[in-house]
Amino acid sequence: MGERDEPEVIGRRVQRLRVERGLTQRQLAEPTYTPAYVSTLEAGRVRPSDEALRHIAERLGVDFRELATGRSARLVTDLRLRLTEAQRALATGAAQEAAAQYAVLLTEAEEHGLAEEQSGALLGLGECEISTGDLEKARQYFERAEECLADDPLPARVPALRGRAVAHYLAGELRYAVYLLESTLDELNRGGLHDPDALLLLYASVIGPYMDMGAQARAAQAAEFALALAPQVADPALVARMHRSVARTLLAEGRLAEADASLAKAAELYRQLQLRTELANCHWMRGYVYAQNGELERAEQELKQAQDMLAAQGAVLYGSQVAVELADVLHRRGRSHEASALLHDVLGDLSSERGAVHSAAAHRLLGIIAEDARDTEAAEEHYVRALSLLERAGAAGDLADLCRLLGDLLRRTGRVEAALDAYRTGLGHRTAPGTTTLGPAPAQPPL
Repeated sequence: MGERDEPEVIGRRVQRLRVERGLTQRQLAEPTYTPAYVSTLEAGRVRPSDEALRHIAERLGVDFRELATGRSARLVTDLRLRLTEAQRALATGAAQEAAAQYAVLLTEAEEHGLAEEQSGALLGLGECEISTGDLEKARQYFERAEECLADDPLPARVPALRGRAVAHYLAGELRYAVYLLESTLDELNRGGLHDPDALLLLYASVIGPYMDMGAQARAAQAAEFALALAPQVADPALVARMHRSVARTLLAEGRLAEADASLAKAAELYRQLQLRTELANCHWMRGYVYAQNGELERAEQELKQAQDMLAAQGAVLYGSQVAVELADVLHRRGRSHEASALLHDVLGDLSSERGAVHSAAAHRLLGIIAEDARDTEAAEEHYVRALSLLERAGAAGDLADLCRLLGDLLRRTGRVEAALDAYRTGLGHRTAPGTTTLGPAPAQPPL
């Protein structure tokens, strides 16, 4: 038994319960212990062993945990059931309702000093803030969740660490997000802490930042490890998230049919589990797959379905990111005016601290639309803003293409030297993807 009250507190509790039940010290002690031992215990002069407490708890008719900590097993069970209900509310898109439930649960868990349940409520509150787009608050909740489990083994702290990394990633702090995820993976693997759930969660989460940083080789390796770990993981929601992440690496390799199959697996699992926010993200990615394959009408349908689902759930940040993908499809379908209006609408919800990569994508597309309309001044302004956002985020994966667009524009307007500078910047990011921002790869899992 790890956590327990001080001997004098336990002693007073034993005495109170014994008197309430009308037992003598001899009746409580028999047949294993002596009345003198019970007297010493009640006076707080001895630290009882787990075996002694189990014996006394059985004689008093109470739970061992309740005798050791003053907290009933019923209370803990009730809190955990309500945590599950709050998780379900969040998963089905009721983020505000879930946040209210988590806040009440956090207060109760704090009152009773239940660290694990406190951490669960804080994790939930962090996920609610991610959903609504308040990334600073989300980070604070995840940090507090981590602090609650400071004395627990690393695998128990992984969900909080991963949450913190996702908040940094969405805020455009790609390098720091990768550092958090890689250092945790390294510690788990080097320390022999082979927890398949923890490892799969981390590998699935690091794929997105890797891809945005242009480190496709690392993303592919993380996907390979994730697929190898999946059979050892019982949580279907975690497996579904892995399939969704792996689809990104398949897309980058041009394996569109395999990416679509991976997303179909994830979507089916999410439907069975009724996880609407995650299902919306699957529609989002399938829309992207269809767009890559030139099936623009199907892409538009999928992206609009994702957008409607996310809007109904109040997932503002994710909804804005989907809108950028949808605008690209609308532009490619010849509806540039509609695309431009959509992008201007969502730019208010995106910034360098909130969805930086998608904010850059919005400016890039607005630049292309302006160029098509022969408004070179507006096009250059959008390209430069996009470049600034991507450089700040360290998103080398998209920088090379953007530098080419800017260089071509500058060359056409007669600024050859400036165009060469833009091309050189792009080449610097293209020659060795990821090597300028990432250190040695983390230790590999013992598969």
